Amino acid sequence: MMEAQKPCINTVLFAFYDMTFFIYVLYSQSINRFYVGHSEDPFRRLTEHNFGKHFKSTTHGRPWILKAVFEVKGERGDALKIEKFIKKQKSRALIEKLIDSNFTPQDFLAQLVRVPHVRD
Repeated sequence: MMEAQKPCINTVLFAFYDMTFFIYVLYSQSINRFYVGHSEDPFRRLTEHNFGKHFKSTTHGRPWILKAVFEVKGERGDALKIEKFIKKQKSRALIEKLIDSNFTPQDFLAQLVRVPHVRD
């Protein structure tokens, strides 16, 4: 019987670094607030925010609606920097621009690419 081959370390590292990361914007009608996060799977994260047990920052706003998703050109660290940048602005106006399908991100946010199928 043949022994199953283990993936070589280069294949594993390549798979890790080849991941796509996203910035997502959630909205809670019940508390009239937005939430910005990053993930490699924003649709799974939406489910976790709505049904998970360990999300103190979003538990009170359930149900959350996915308002926008952006692919980040770069690595996870780039997605984290953009998430922190958006949150640091403390600007509802910025978030409302981001969820507007006619808005084109510029400057630091220019590396965001809108995922077009996420709309109301």
